[in-house]
Amino acid sequence: MDLQLTGKTAIVTGGSAGIGLATVKALTAEGVTVTVPGRTQAKLTQALAGIPRVVPVVADVATAEGAAALLQQVPDTDILINNLGIYEPKEFVDITDGDWLRLFETNVLSGVRLSRHYFPRMIERNSGRVIFISSESGVMTPPEMVHYGVTKSAQLAISRGLAERTKGTAVTVNTVLPGPTRSEGIVEFLEKMSSIPNATPEQAEREFFEKHRQSSLLQRLIEDSEIANLVAFLASPLSAATNGAAVRAEGGLLRSII
Repeated sequence: MDLQLTGKTAIVTGGSAGIGLATVKALTAEGVTVTVPGRTQAKLTQALAGIPRVVPVVADVATAEGAAALLQQVPDTDILINNLGIYEPKEFVDITDGDWLRLFETNVLSGVRLSRHYFPRMIERNSGRVIFISSESGVMTPPEMVHYGVTKSAQLAISRGLAERTKGTAVTVNTVLPGPTRSEGIVEFLEKMSSIPNATPEQAEREFFEKHRQSSLLQRLIEDSEIANLVAFLASPLSAATNGAAVRAEGGLLRSII
């Protein structure tokens, strides 16, 4: 299927690993030129090697200074994908103010700062896509990382609020809700959650779904490309009728019908 994206430009935050990197690959394969901000040139060079039509920019968009640096170098874009995010398992009583602020600035404010700049420009030219990569944790807050769930809920609220401002335009704002997805950090996360001494990655994954995500219909980690394909569609003109939506790709983990 031709997603009609040839010649478009995009920004993908957190694009040097996981869902972000898979999204970069999916978009560039459709002819999009993708800017990927990152904290170090070395990580960007390694992650993006061999991918066509990518523009690496050294800027940590989890900070106000890094966001400003990106905006100065890339003042406009057709597609903004707010994917940058961090997570950690931690008992609620052990989550410090610093932990709350760190996750909020990275997961929420990074997207707020960039959307505040790019979204009005999309409205002015009557064209554009903003996509937030949230999580099923934004709907069903996990007890082992409440602070993460709160940031993912916040993304849902921001996305819907921005979508309300697109009425009568060709701009859309949507959120994608992935479930647990295979990435660089997921192995360590599953090991921390496992009760099995020296568990293999396969054992840790199986136990995680048996004990902590029993409602998942998939009963396995989602592949990052499975999320990226959905993101690419939402970024395309073919998704024009999908706006203000929280699009689920969580393997059937959420039991609500809508």
